[in-house]
Amino acid sequence: MSDTRTEGQKLEERLLYKRQNIWEKVDEEYIKKAFDFCEGYKSFLNTSKTEREFAANTEKLAVAAGFRKLDDLISSNTRLKPGDKVYHINRKKSAVLAVVGNKPLSEGVNILGSHIDAPRLDLKQNPLYEDTQMAFFKTHYYGGIKKYQWLTIPLAIHGVVVKGDGTTVEIVVGEDEDDPVFSITDLLPHLAREQMQKKMSEAVTGEGLNLLLGSIPFNDEKVKEKVKLNILSILNKRYGIVEEDFQSAELEIVPAQKARDVGFDKSMIGGYGQDDRVCAYPALRALLDIDVPERTAVCLLTDKEEIGSMGNTGAQSNLLEDFLANVIALTEDPYSDLKVRSCLSRSKMLSADVNAAVDPNYESVYEKRNATYLGHGIVLQKYTGARGKYDASDASAEFVGEVRKLFNDNGIIWQTGELGKVDEGGGGTIAQYAANLGIDVLDCGIAVLSMHSPFEITSKIDIYMTYNAYKVFCRI
Repeated sequence: MSDTRTEGQKLEERLLYKRQNIWEKVDEEYIKKAFDFCEGYKSFLNTSKTEREFAANTEKLAVAAGFRKLDDLISSNTRLKPGDKVYHINRKKSAVLAVVGNKPLSEGVNILGSHIDAPRLDLKQNPLYEDTQMAFFKTHYYGGIKKYQWLTIPLAIHGVVVKGDGTTVEIVVGEDEDDPVFSITDLLPHLAREQMQKKMSEAVTGEGLNLLLGSIPFNDEKVKEKVKLNILSILNKRYGIVEEDFQSAELEIVPAQKARDVGFDKSMIGGYGQDDRVCAYPALRALLDIDVPERTAVCLLTDKEEIGSMGNTGAQSNLLEDFLANVIALTEDPYSDLKVRSCLSRSKMLSADVNAAVDPNYESVYEKRNATYLGHGIVLQKYTGARGKYDASDASAEFVGEVRKLFNDNGIIWQTGELGKVDEGGGGTIAQYAANLGIDVLDCGIAVLSMHSPFEITSKIDIYMTYNAYKVFCRI
């Protein structure tokens, strides 16, 4: 059959860059695999609403896949060989895993790096109080949130309390059907004239995010704060805790709803904490599902990204360097710090973090030629930062070209984009901290609607395409 296209059409096809909608490019079998994969993702998301829970569930999956604990291997001086799988959980809040490759680690590794914390409300150290014969918890928000979004929705409490005797109790309330939920109240429209005249950022204050807990008074006329005492009595009977134990607690307030399919076609997923667990889960699964890579493949899952990656569980800690040093010590003889430096300088990393999908309800903040779209594949973001690339990680053209070729050669549908118009804002990821170690890094993740809200939305086809992209990267 003769080609009826004009010369201009042929040239257009050969020269122009065009975004691709994955749904229009894949077959029914691929779509079914995507939907099946996302069922596992939703289940994992529902049980991983905090960084502690994500780390604990990571360890369960790793052990089931044949990974061994790094500390045990160090204690027994067990040597590692290609194909061996090793993991380390750091202070129950971050994790790093590796599948040893055929090449020495000193020649570099391939890293998938993501963060597993999410915006939320934390309890203050002295949280419990009574007012107007109702009991409340005082909270302090964590990360960038729109405060008004956290009012009048069902909320759950997750976390740990270290009691006075040194024992730890885990608390999860609000997830089971028979559990109570909690809420932050709002003012009725009839009395909100003054409130509604304020800026959205000022209408609800941080000190106003107080969690409603109960209203039944303790039955004793000589007690001053009867409702507060009744709540403490319930907590003491159930968990054995007293008020002072809140001083050594980490209790997080998160949305109580489960992840759900969105749309008549069920093409999307709505749920809490998808920034950045929608990238962390495919990254984890990609590492768990590979055999023996050429270069050692690593999955880094960090904490504290939403507040600057500080601390001994964040990306600015020595977690990655220490892990690689220990694995090198168990694979290469003799050990040398120079091998660790060589490993870092020759390593490559995909910073698996999300980007903001274009929302047609708020088009004005996006520069649509350089924005990302749901259903158009994994996002390659060459640079991050804000207003002039300040505080940015900026990948080299060579590394972007390498990843682009890798994805094109393996049928991975991708798109590029940045976070909004130049003067609108911006953001950062853990990429800059890996780049500071000498690693080649490119931000590479999934487009999200309603980012940082209690109910973020992602595309199932993007999630599965990203999983396949991460697997391709791990195997080289």
